[in-house]
Amino acid sequence: MINSENCCGATDTGRKRPNNQDAFLIGRLAKSMLVGVNSLGIEPRTRLVGDDRGWLMLVADGMGGHAGGERASALAIQYLVKRLLNNVHWFIQLTPSEEEQFIAGLKNLLHDTHHEIQLEGRRDSTLEGMGTTLTMAYLVWPTLYVLHAGDSRCYLVRDSQVKCLTTDHTLARRMVESGGLRPEDETASRWSNVLWNVLGGRSEEQLKAEVHQVQLQHGDTIVLCSDGLHRYLSDAALLEVLSTGQACGDICQRLIDLANAQGGEDNITVIVAQVPPAAQKHRDPLASTARDLPRANFSSDPETLDLNS
Repeated sequence: MINSENCCGATDTGRKRPNNQDAFLIGRLAKSMLVGVNSLGIEPRTRLVGDDRGWLMLVADGMGGHAGGERASALAIQYLVKRLLNNVHWFIQLTPSEEEQFIAGLKNLLHDTHHEIQLEGRRDSTLEGMGTTLTMAYLVWPTLYVLHAGDSRCYLVRDSQVKCLTTDHTLARRMVESGGLRPEDETASRWSNVLWNVLGGRSEEQLKAEVHQVQLQHGDTIVLCSDGLHRYLSDAALLEVLSTGQACGDICQRLIDLANAQGGEDNITVIVAQVPPAAQKHRDPLASTARDLPRANFSSDPETLDLNS
């Protein structure tokens, strides 16, 4: 469904910042097995890898000075991914009750990541107060889960309509929601850069872990980005770039170029994932006959066997 051709990401320092405090990660999720001693002629410690079963996409925008911002965004992604892989059943079909537990588990993991960043800041005084936004999209077709804190964003583009799935956790957005600021004045407000909800940081408020669930359709596009892009990105501009038919990597670069052309005041990060418009045949992972099973071919890595061919 999603592959390296229709899912891509890129990041750029921008025109004004001396370093890049953004971080992103795209990962494919697949079942694997580390082979031990065997009679099949397979070298021990070779890893057998099955079909792609899901995709993970994350964007983080760090803050807290040169070292702190970079450390916070990288730590958030690394810690969260490690915990997810060790705690979450990625490939099972969830019942409604199990799904409630799964979503609660995602929120708990974000809280744990928040505390880990705070602990790191206490261990190293040069990193004290560092924080980061984090927006994660986890896709196991056709369900998309979005986990979010801060003002990075996740968009869903469907039928030429753009919907922002996440909420900006800024004081300006709070003022709009309470009626104290007009929506048209939000972007230009001095409070639009003030975050009340981030991982780490110095805020004494309890972290809010925002979670959304969406059933995707063929032809949908998912866009994750830091505020260094979406501050310059209208819905119309996003649709115009996506409608060019370019490859995902070219679309990411075009969006970054657009933000830089309008000032590039901040670091810029974007991930674009396009769901193909037509259904593709999927191999049955529970095939019961030898003819139906995938062939095991040695990849260029002598310690990895690719079961996807």
